[in-house]
Amino acid sequence: MFRFLTRAPRSKPYNCCLLRKAQHLSPHHQVQHSYHQFLTMTEITHPTIKDGWFREISDMWPGQAMTLKVNQVVHHEKSKYQDVLIFESSDYGMVLVLDNVIQCTERDEFSYQEMITHLGMFSHPNPKKVLVIGGGDGGVLREVVKHESVEEAILCDIDEAVIRLSKKYLPGMSVGFNHPNVKVHVGDGFKFLEDYKDTFDVIITDSSDPEGPAEALFQKPYFELLHGALREGGIITTQGSENPWLHLNMIENLKKSVKTIFPVAEYGWTTIPTYPSGQIGFMVCSKDGKSNVKKPLRTVSEAEEDKLFKYYSSKVHEAAFVLPKFAEKALR
Repeated sequence: MFRFLTRAPRSKPYNCCLLRKAQHLSPHHQVQHSYHQFLTMTEITHPTIKDGWFREISDMWPGQAMTLKVNQVVHHEKSKYQDVLIFESSDYGMVLVLDNVIQCTERDEFSYQEMITHLGMFSHPNPKKVLVIGGGDGGVLREVVKHESVEEAILCDIDEAVIRLSKKYLPGMSVGFNHPNVKVHVGDGFKFLEDYKDTFDVIITDSSDPEGPAEALFQKPYFELLHGALREGGIITTQGSENPWLHLNMIENLKKSVKTIFPVAEYGWTTIPTYPSGQIGFMVCSKDGKSNVKKPLRTVSEAEEDKLFKYYSSKVHEAAFVLPKFAEKALR
């Protein structure tokens, strides 16, 4: 019923041109050259890093910040769409940051990737064709292809830099790209959906926050496209505008908007230490008005859960939709 993926080895960053140049130097100068190259690599700077600490400060969560101790910045570039930073932290492994906001860390990524994927996948009786919008780190793909029913998994991400750098620095997540049933399209997910009608069983939108390149993925026209691209009984899961502690009104408005399109729309959540307030949520929606996404339609044995997952289980699936009273009242 399920597949296991083999983790690819992590490639180490180096400068090929500098290495070839060093081969023509004397042993003494090779040592000096290598030391200079090392200094060059470790001197990558970024405005979010000061005194060895990364600071995530955003107007989306005013009055609070997330900090991580930095061992080494391994890559920084300005892609066509966003600022991309990757650094090695002291306690959370490699960290991917887009536009100064943490997207994933090696230590805690599984809670997000598993929940955004399996809340939807286990709510469908037989998902064969799956689309991932965003998710350029590959983590959602890794989870999708664990389901043996999946015959084709397509990923559409607007930024090739995220895909390229994740393959290089985040092998535990990007292993999903290696599966033979996976296809990758670099482009705008909104425009991509316009070409597909009644095609997918499950669509997962793994986007960044609702500003910048992902802003359109939180608006009503996008959900209308999602609805049209789904087959009968299809399921969508999408990043649900942060969490009730910070953006309850935004979640409330999003759910009301989505309910005008999907007969079933529920808000679930997961814990993840490096996201604002240690929590993030998802909208899980179905085209089938009789569907109950709050309970998994399919289950696996506890032994299989132990092998396949670090966070998700059938019990956690149901618990994800139990909200504190203040949030439950707002989202009824």
